[in-house]
Parts: sequence; C-alpha cells; structure tokens
Amino acid sequence: MATSLLGTVVRRVEDPELLLGRSTFVDNQQDPDLLHAVFVRSPVAHARIGAIDTAAAAAVPGVVGVFTAADLGERHYPPFAEVNPAARRRPLAGEKVRYVGDPVAVVVADSRAAAVDAAELVDVDYDVLPAVADMEAALAPGAPLQFEDIAGNIAGSRKDDDQSDPWGDATHVVRVRMENQRIATSPIEGHAIVVRPGDGELTAYVATQQPHLARDQIATYTGLAQDRVRVVTPHVGGAFGGKAGAAAEHCAVVGAALALGRPVKWSETRSEAMLSMQSRGQVQYAELGLDDDGRIQGMRLRLVGDCGAYAGFGGSFVLGGTYLMAQGVYDVPRLRYSAIAALTNTAPNGAFRGAGRPEAAALIERLMDVAADELGLAPEEIRRRNLIQPDAFPFETVTGATYDIGDFDLPLREALRIADVEGARAEQRRRREAHDVRQLGIGISTYVEITGFAGSEFGGVEIHEDGTATVMAGTSAHGQGHATAFSMIVADRLGIPMDRITYVQSDTTRVRTGGGTGGSRSLQLGGTAVDGAATLVRERALDVAARMLEASSADVVATDDGFGVQGVAQAQVSWAEVAAYAHEHDGGLSATHDFQQPGSTFPFGAHVSIVEVDTETGHVTPLRHIAVDDCGRVVNPLLVRGQQHGGTLSGISQALWEHMVYDAEGTPLTSTFVDYAIPTAADAISFDVSTTETPTPLNPLGAKGIGESATIGSTPAVQNAVVDAVSHLGVRHIDLPCTPQRVWRAIEQARAGTLPDLWREPPAAFDTIPGDSAGGSVTSGAEV
Repeated sequence: MATSLLGTVVRRVEDPELLLGRSTFVDNQQDPDLLHAVFVRSPVAHARIGAIDTAAAAAVPGVVGVFTAADLGERHYPPFAEVNPAARRRPLAGEKVRYVGDPVAVVVADSRAAAVDAAELVDVDYDVLPAVADMEAALAPGAPLQFEDIAGNIAGSRKDDDQSDPWGDATHVVRVRMENQRIATSPIEGHAIVVRPGDGELTAYVATQQPHLARDQIATYTGLAQDRVRVVTPHVGGAFGGKAGAAAEHCAVVGAALALGRPVKWSETRSEAMLSMQSRGQVQYAELGLDDDGRIQGMRLRLVGDCGAYAGFGGSFVLGGTYLMAQGVYDVPRLRYSAIAALTNTAPNGAFRGAGRPEAAALIERLMDVAADELGLAPEEIRRRNLIQPDAFPFETVTGATYDIGDFDLPLREALRIADVEGARAEQRRRREAHDVRQLGIGISTYVEITGFAGSEFGGVEIHEDGTATVMAGTSAHGQGHATAFSMIVADRLGIPMDRITYVQSDTTRVRTGGGTGGSRSLQLGGTAVDGAATLVRERALDVAARMLEASSADVVATDDGFGVQGVAQAQVSWAEVAAYAHEHDGGLSATHDFQQPGSTFPFGAHVSIVEVDTETGHVTPLRHIAVDDCGRVVNPLLVRGQQHGGTLSGISQALWEHMVYDAEGTPLTSTFVDYAIPTAADAISFDVSTTETPTPLNPLGAKGIGESATIGSTPAVQNAVVDAVSHLGVRHIDLPCTPQRVWRAIEQARAGTLPDLWREPPAAFDTIPGDSAGGSVTSGAEV
C-alpha cells in the first residue's frame, strides 16, 4: 500500500459543496407547508408578568396560533446542564421574566412577515422589579433575588475546608483582582429548527452541536420515547459551544408544532442570537506565594462566575473547568479554592470555545507576569522555574486532574525562537529610550487544557457492493472538517481512495448513538472509533479475500486497490470484488466500534504576542502572534492550522475588543454588531502557527484536541503584551478587554500617580458559603 495519509495535508472534502452553494442549512427549508414562529420577548430584565393579551395578534391574517406559557403546559425545559434545580425554566416565561430577551410568547403564522407583525400586537403587562446585572452586586446583602428559593443569588458554590494561607513562609505574595469579561458567541448562523410532527412521533431539523443530546432533550420535554424522536442536523454555520443540545426556544417551537399538528420553522435573528448565546464572565481574586527564587509555594483563588438568568451553566464553570485547570502548566504544591456561581438578570450564560479553561489560563498567566515583575525575572524565566517537568507524567494536579503526557518547555522554546523575542526586546528598549509615542509590548503565555473528558464515541464503516465506502461517527461537525479527517483514516486503513468514501453524521436514525462535538473531543474519540471500525472491516475483508483467493489469511496482504497473495503477483482481487462477494455470501461488509477513552487528554502550548500601543490614544495594534500548540499526533496539518488561526483570532478578540456590556438595570448595551466589537478580516493579522507533537498514550491515534487550544493560549499572551508595552510607565495590570479607553486611562493614571491598587477584598459572600465537607462543593445538586 502507499505511504500513510495520516500526517499529510489533504484539502477539505467539505469545501466544494459549501463554496458552490450546494450545502443545506436548517433555514434553507422553504417548503410551502411550513409555518413560521416568531417570539415575543421581554424588554425588561426583571418583572412579574400580569395579563398577556393575544387577541389582536391572533386576529392578524395568516396567524394560526399564539402560545404563552399557560398554553404549552407545565413541562420544564430540560437543559444541557443543570446548575441548580430551583432555577429551572419553562420554554416560555410564566410568572416572571428574568432577563431582557426572555421569551414570553410565540406567534405561529403561515409567513414570517405575518408572524412578525402579529408579535408586535401581543400586549404583555409587566410589573417591573429591581434587577441586578453585576455578579458581585448580586451577592451583596439585600440584592434583588431572581428566585426566592435561592438565597443570596448563589446558584452553586465550592470551598476548600482549609482556608489558611497556602504559601507557608513564602517571601513574596502577589495579589490581583481581575475580570474575564462576558462575550457573545456570535456564530454566523443563529439557532434554527424545523419541527415536523407525525403520529406519535416527530422529526426535528436542528442547528446543534449534539444531535443525540437534542433528541433526548426533546423526548424528555414531550414525553415521547427517544426512538419516536428523530433529530437531523444539516450543515451548521458555527457554534463554538453556543449550540449545545437544544435551546429553550427549540422546545417552545416543538410544543407549538405538536399543538397545531403542523410543521413549524424558527430561525433566530441576529438580534436574538446576540442575547441567546453568551459566555465567559468571571471576577477572579487571585493570590500567589513565591520564594526568592521565584518558585511557587502556594496559590489562593476566590472566583465568582456569572450564570446570568435561570442559573445558566456557563457561570458554573468556576465550580468545574476553571477549578480543574487552575494550576495550569505549573507545579503548584498547595491551592486554596473558593468559587460562587451567581445569578444575575442577564442572558443565561453558556459555553464558548474553552468553557472555563480559558478563564483558568488567563488567571494563572497574568499572575505569573505580575510575579515576574515583582521579582525582576523575565516572563519566560519564571515560567521555566515552575513548569511541570517531562519526567513527572502522568502528573496528578492538586485539583485532581491527571495530565497524560507533556513537555511544556518544548513549545515555549519554539515560540520564543520563532518570535525572536530578544530582537523584539531590543526594539522595545530603543523605543522606550526614544520616548516614542508607539511603544512595543511582548507577551508570553504557556497553557495546558483538558479535552476528550474520558468520553466515548461511536464509529462505523460500510463497504458497498461497488467498493465504495460510507463512514459514520457520532460526532457532529460544524466547520471542523470531520468528513476530511475521518475519510483520511478510512482511506489510510483500507486503501480506498478518498473520493470513493462518503461521510454520514448528525442523523439520530442513521447514526445509532453519539456525543456530538464539544470539548475538542472529535478526532480523539470519533476518529479513534472510526479507526477501530475500519480495522475490523479490514480484518473481515482479509478473511473474505482469503476465501476468494483460496489462500491462508496470513498470506493475504493489502494492495493499492484491494488484496493479493504475498509472493503471487497474479493473485489479486479488488475492493469491489471483495465487497460484492461479501454482500452475496456474508450479507455485507461493515463494522461498528464504540471507543471508550480511559482518561482525558491535555493539549498544551505556548503563545507569544507582539503588539504596538499608542500611548496618546491607548489604541492597541497587534503586530505578530506566534502560536505553537501541541495536540498530540497531527492527522491533517491543514485542519489543525485552520483551528489554530480561528482560535487565535478569537482569543485576540477577547483580549482587545469583545465585551457584552449591560447597564445596572440589566439592559444590554452591546447587542448589535454596531456596538459589539467583533473583528473583521481587516482587524486580523497573519499568524505564525506551528505545532509540536507529543502523542497521547490514551488512544491509538495519539491525538488530543485542538479546537479550543489557540483561544486559550492567545488571550493571556495579548493581555500580557499590552501591559508590557506600558509597564515602564508604571502600569501593572489592565483588565480584559484592553480597549483604547482602558489602556489610555491606565497610562494617564500612572502618569498622575493615581493608579488603583491591584487588589481589593473579595465579596463577603465567600465567608458564608459552606466548605466542601459540609456540602459546599457544587451546591444544590449542580451538574457541571
């Protein structure tokens, strides 16, 4: 057979269909029998709902139904993850609204235009209540409660029993209060669903990351058996964590379609998407103790996560993902950790590219730079003195994670080399000595993240009578290139050309099970499952070929187009011949494989950012960004580079531009692209991306995740670079995002000697939450 395809650049097989307009998204369904749904949403952040008058809306020509919470019944929306059962919601708000955009009614009409017109006529009586939009303000005594059964707006918490100083006789303790701002997920395509009810069953076409999970949620909501619900996911225009499973609005549309007995379609507008998909949002009180040599002695963290309304699971990442990855790549001997997931009258918080891990990396990487400044060490030097060493793996962290394998200095060395950091610092010194208006900043980050989460996945391979193949997996691509990567694996294992391989995914009837896509799981789990199925098919095909060639299986070898007998040149059979024989005599040639990974994998890497800061305006211009990421074995470098480029720009954008802002009353101020600073191609630069390869022992491919890595590594590198650019002026920290206003204000305060302290005391609520042994860990039955 030819040299292995794995590890080579293969262009994406998905792209021609997408580029030529032959791809199909949910909203492309335009069948004449479709009804159209439009939601009526709350204009206020917190209010009791009085009367809802739907008569005028129902009288609009073309309207076939107007539904409120009372019409859809008492069933709750089964969420992707539940933080606190007392915060459960129904698909439509009933007694109260809890954020701007909370759906209170849904209008269904025979055209979208009619539904929009009718929605304007639904008259809702709101009794406005005090609201709280800031997560720390939500924890203050007397703050407005979102749910009377959730005291202090604390949806969940965790707290180490031992809260003593963890650093012993450390000679240096650095303390920083920092913010990791809320951002909008902003995929190209918003939420979308088409529901086609049948006789005791339904089919739903859903733009989701997890079709099987969405099916299970819909089955739970409707009371139908899972095998009576089919979910199909066509092409998806991005998700990044924002389309996990099914949304509350999906269930409302399902309820309306079942009530009417007719197919209903809903496609979210951009304005709705800005409010339905948000993530991040933490306030972090971080303390780090070090000795005179800059070696870490201990760390204490007190974090608040913003759940938004209804205990959105994104706020609970402080209880799970951020906690698990808190020590990063460093040998931290002791950690004291407390965290609160707080309810606010803002949109329910969800996942976005990293889901708790970027917040952990941003935290520890800022601390390391502040500590380096305190001790007079170079940023890379203090990191190297504290890195977990290669011979320590597998390494168990103080939070209970088991890092599989790593050499954390390897990508750091490579990133520093590519960036020519010493040359950049020479230019920085020149500009400082010349008092240039435009100053240079160099920022470094080293990171590790968790992927795969010890999960399982399904894969299947079938060879058809003509020798073509179909591969399927339980993952669900929305831009990652699964069809390319999984077809490469099958082509490599079986020798069937890629243009004779078809990929099937995201149909719960055709693919019997699947975990979908999230947490950078797809290649290591889905790819390994496909690899296992292909290996089984190959073994069965060898047996069939041996029977056809009247030879021993041990003597049959794979050739470029099929099989032959070792040492007998004329004894050959093609894949088509083998497949036809198997279909005639054995009932077909196929195999499935369920792969269970024994543990999580931990990709790692290093990023270097070089920026220019205008000290008169505070404007930051990225000049260079070097990303060296280690995702284990690389199957297709082109796909990996695509993930690195997209992730890097996403991380840079959080560092410099993006911020979902609410006023004190819970009104969103940046809910359109006019106000929300999402980058365009004109804002991007060309990135220097490369990889090191440290294969994991936890799966046969040696693969780890890559989808979130560059996002995790890039944000702290850029933030550190911005601070570094103005550190000679006395600036020690600038919160995310490093906007011109914030940078300029820090410079002016430094010049005036009025810079605020890096530290202030955490909220008093940390003193009142119970310790872990008293039930404090993931309080109130949270599942995170």
